[in-house]
Amino acid sequence: MSYVPPADFAKKMIDAGEAKVFMSARDTLIRAYMAGAILALSAAFAVTVTVNTGEPLLGALLFPVGFCMLYLLGFDLLTGVFTLVPLALIDRRCGVTLRGMLRNWGLVFAGNFAGAFTVALFMAIIVTFGWSEAPNAVGEKIGHIGEGRTLGYAAHGAAGMLTLFVRAVMCNWMVSTGVVAAMMSTSVSGKIMAMWMPILLFFYMGFEHSIVNMFLFPAGLLLGGNFTIADYMIWNEIPTVIGNMVGGITFVGGVIYATHHKTRPELDRAPTHQPAPQAPAVAAE
Repeated sequence: MSYVPPADFAKKMIDAGEAKVFMSARDTLIRAYMAGAILALSAAFAVTVTVNTGEPLLGALLFPVGFCMLYLLGFDLLTGVFTLVPLALIDRRCGVTLRGMLRNWGLVFAGNFAGAFTVALFMAIIVTFGWSEAPNAVGEKIGHIGEGRTLGYAAHGAAGMLTLFVRAVMCNWMVSTGVVAAMMSTSVSGKIMAMWMPILLFFYMGFEHSIVNMFLFPAGLLLGGNFTIADYMIWNEIPTVIGNMVGGITFVGGVIYATHHKTRPELDRAPTHQPAPQAPAVAAE
């Protein structure tokens, strides 16, 4: 049977978080770089599908292919380590420290950004024929996404920042659910099916994913988007990273840890009325 019960995959989550803390800087950066690049390529694919078909739902339906690929290849997203690594610290695994957790987060952030930016650069070259002509329809779409999701929030002030933060929290609620869902099955098909659903939901709902944004916004700037690096960092990336962290730790990692791993042991209560002792049976001769 391929289904893994909650108590078992909760332990797998903690084990995975512990392993990531002790992973070498080299391996952490490589895996994070590839994860950022693959997810960015998947986002570019979804935007291309949406532009060419005029149907955003179709783009959202196909976007999870990148998430599934990077997970099955063992690569790491910042949104995933936000959920898994703190569990090893909370569980007091030997050698796991706050410094080790922050080190992992920092390396994964750097690797994800480098990978996503590489794809942003490649896509900017593709949609402009090496900047020899104006961006095509896909390039124009990518260029304008960043405007609405920076200046659009800024226009609403504090209410815009709150909306951005909540969208980021809900994003990693779904994305980390996808990470955990993959641990519910031991078969490749089961993992893919479990991951696909929450990733589809977050993308179609327009929630804010820090790594997807590491592609969309630098690509938008390269393609002439009407916003600045400061707009991107203040009115998107930094609040999104914080919201993703909160969503992953609270609504996924913390909840599963509390209810499936650190459950209160059942009280061993003796029955009120003890049955009278029975005389031992005498074997027939």
